[in-house]
Amino acid sequence: MEITAFLIKIVKILDHLKIPYAITGGMAVSVWGRVRTTADVDIIVEFTPEDISGLAKELLQFDKDVYVSEEAIAQALEHKGEFNFVDPNTGLKADFWVVKDYFNEQEIKRAIAKDFYGYNINFVCPEDLILSKLLWYKMTESTRQLEDIESVLSISEVNLEQVRDLAQKQGTLDILEILIKKAEEK
Repeated sequence: MEITAFLIKIVKILDHLKIPYAITGGMAVSVWGRVRTTADVDIIVEFTPEDISGLAKELLQFDKDVYVSEEAIAQALEHKGEFNFVDPNTGLKADFWVVKDYFNEQEIKRAIAKDFYGYNINFVCPEDLILSKLLWYKMTESTRQLEDIESVLSISEVNLEQVRDLAQKQGTLDILEILIKKAEEK
């Protein structure tokens, strides 16, 4: 199974259960910037304790060999963390990030539905993707984050005023300005 089919199958489960979500990470970069290879799907989700068993049950019906733990889902919700869903037959993985703060709530609210291989999928907006990548760069200093941001700035229409304002608040404005300048020079 390729990653696009994997993503669509997961999103259909979330839609069926009416769990709000937004796709972020490499898959979102491929929508808002240059297509790039990724071996996982990053999903921001917002659910309640009542959703846990239904979500676990649906994900376990995905395929007979998949791995997901109802206990891990419950712990992720309790600690506002993440849980993983793995298909060992394909090596594909989904990281589910439970909404932990106002920024994550806004990422889901501002998500944009895009036709993705014939299915509408909610992707974080380009502005939120840039802000998230700036934070990841600040924590990890991974140049992949910078490449992703440059890609989005070069290809998508981005509300730079909004991004600058929020980057100032999260302490990443200096990095953003360098990347904006690079993107403008291309």
